[in-house]
Amino acid sequence: MRGWWQEIVGLVLPVACAGCGRPRTELCEECAAGVAAGPRRVRPAPEPAGLPVVHAAAPYENAVRAMLLAHKERGALGLAGVLGGALAAAVRAGAGYPGERGPLLLVPVPSTRRATAGRGHDPVRRIATAAAAELRRGGTSARVLAVLGQRRAVADQAGLGARERQANLAGALVVADGGRRLLGGGRVVLVDDLLTTGASLAEAARAVREVAEVAEVCAGPAAARASSDTSAGTGGADDAGEGAPDGLRAAVVAASPSAFEINRY
Repeated sequence: MRGWWQEIVGLVLPVACAGCGRPRTELCEECAAGVAAGPRRVRPAPEPAGLPVVHAAAPYENAVRAMLLAHKERGALGLAGVLGGALAAAVRAGAGYPGERGPLLLVPVPSTRRATAGRGHDPVRRIATAAAAELRRGGTSARVLAVLGQRRAVADQAGLGARERQANLAGALVVADGGRRLLGGGRVVLVDDLLTTGASLAEAARAVREVAEVAEVCAGPAAARASSDTSAGTGGADDAGEGAPDGLRAAVVAASPSAFEINRY
């Protein structure tokens, strides 16, 4: 019945796949599968100071790029489910920790008020909500904490280089009043739809680290004990790599293809 209904709707209201443009479907099976083809660790080059360990579901190219733009800029809100599923896969890839460390707290990088008003929605928050629901369906306790906000106005990032983006965003984000208490209730994972230079996630990480003890907010009480054991010589090195001694993690739907290439070797 669903197939027949799609055929009828396609005849009356022209519909095309948001990824590849195939007619009579909002999203074809190939594009839906491609957005979560294989989440893995990604790094921009140069890597901004303070950037947490980041995992991405797919490279930002071809159908994935088209889908993200359709959701963000053209109001294709029906794509939030599949994009949220991809984000959930990236979260799992980088934050698969034991349940005793508390629920996963997905903290979306906020859009500016002007961008949200212009689009009529906050795309990252919408995708994060879908990702949290997908994680819960898979048995992982997760919820969205939209505790980050703009402390000052920032310029449009389009056309800015890596250093210009870092300067543009430096000190721009702040955790809302009451956020410190909420962030202490689980393991924080910063989430965004896209990673290019990493400036947005690095600034979000700075704001989170500024308001609370690293062991409590980024890693949770159990991880704090593990960190203490490691420093005493009873544990191993964190496999997160450089730039994330606190265990803070981040996940995105897509990252620039070059970030995937860096991590291929």
